[in-house]
Amino acid sequence: MQYHEQIVNLANLLKECNYNFALTGAGISTESGIPDFRSPGTGLWTKIDPVKAATLSALRRDPKSFYEINLPRWVTFTEAKPNEAHVALAHLEKLGYIEGVVTQNVDGLHRKSGSEKVWEVHGHFRTCHCMKCAVSYPFDLLVTKFNHNQNPPLCDACSGVLRPDVVLFEDQMSEDFSQASQALSGCQLMIVAGSSLQVYPVANLPRLARRLVIINRESTPWDAQAELILPYSTGQVFRDLMTELGEPL
Repeated sequence: MQYHEQIVNLANLLKECNYNFALTGAGISTESGIPDFRSPGTGLWTKIDPVKAATLSALRRDPKSFYEINLPRWVTFTEAKPNEAHVALAHLEKLGYIEGVVTQNVDGLHRKSGSEKVWEVHGHFRTCHCMKCAVSYPFDLLVTKFNHNQNPPLCDACSGVLRPDVVLFEDQMSEDFSQASQALSGCQLMIVAGSSLQVYPVANLPRLARRLVIINRESTPWDAQAELILPYSTGQVFRDLMTELGEPL
């Protein structure tokens, strides 16, 4: 099937189905300058061992090293800007083609682009909290403390170690995950964009959709169940999709 025919088919699926969602992963943000995790040669986990760098036990064992390794990278996430794929999904929600976005990403770019219904199943970098007394603070405070040589950043109330409100390896899933699972009940069409569908339990979410489209450069375990597979840039696909729908970006 030629590329343009795939775009036409995707547009038709969105028109035919009336309870649709997007499920996004790191690949949708690479065009915003944020590296994904598993692409050969460039993926983050090909350079950093996640078991050593981004686990709850690593934070508890050596919070100073945890922040030295992770915080500079996380700050770049907060400085990134939405790309065409993020903007297109926000428009698709406003136009009624999708109900909302379930995202594995912690970069906040869907909200920045104007999406209103966003389930951030792995958390976000807007806030942090104390691991000892649970008091919540803006994430910017944690960054400021680190930049002023307080490593690890400490709670103003009890001097406990602060941690960002993201889901680390070994953490429990966020409340957004259970809410997303409920919202997806009855999903007619799920568009997976930029996810390898290898991280569980999120990788099980496509089972809740009646029909499935996958936009991802690398193959996924769900390819055999997908009606359409578009191994292209998410920005390109969503830009062309919006043009096909008569709503060019």
